[in-house]
Amino acid sequence: MISNLSYRLSSTAALPLNEGTPASFPTEERNLSPKVSGLVDEIARLTLLEVSDLNWALKKRLNIPDQPLMAHTAFAAAAPVASSSAEPTEAASDVPQKMTFSVKLAKFDDSKKIALIKEIRNAVPGLNLVQAKKFVETAPVVVKEDMGKVEAEDLKALLEKAGGVIEIV
Repeated sequence: MISNLSYRLSSTAALPLNEGTPASFPTEERNLSPKVSGLVDEIARLTLLEVSDLNWALKKRLNIPDQPLMAHTAFAAAAPVASSSAEPTEAASDVPQKMTFSVKLAKFDDSKKIALIKEIRNAVPGLNLVQAKKFVETAPVVVKEDMGKVEAEDLKALLEKAGGVIEIV
């Protein structure tokens, strides 16, 4: 374990809450404590599935919602324009439309498990066969997040054909 690591923050890595532009935030050197440095080293050595478990556990412990807190900037800027041009009598147009979707493997048919593992391996980049098998066996699990509706429906159809019970959330 390396005890006295220095990490460099880029100007886009962390922005102060009260400053306007990333250019106004200077880069800085930080000396991290041995405890934090050790955590960084351990997290960097985790597998994709372990990172997924860590992400889930931290969200659970810290009560962080699964939904993104903010919509994409382009969508956020377009939302006021769209709502101002809509008629006030239409209540449905006032409700924001969901822009991103997640594909979740709820359960799977044991007789088609091998085909599903192969499809998961193709759908999730960076998974080898063993990792894909463990991923499928941890169902219910989110396969992919932040997808467009069409892309999510295509992935759902592909995984259902391979034997999975899929939900789009």
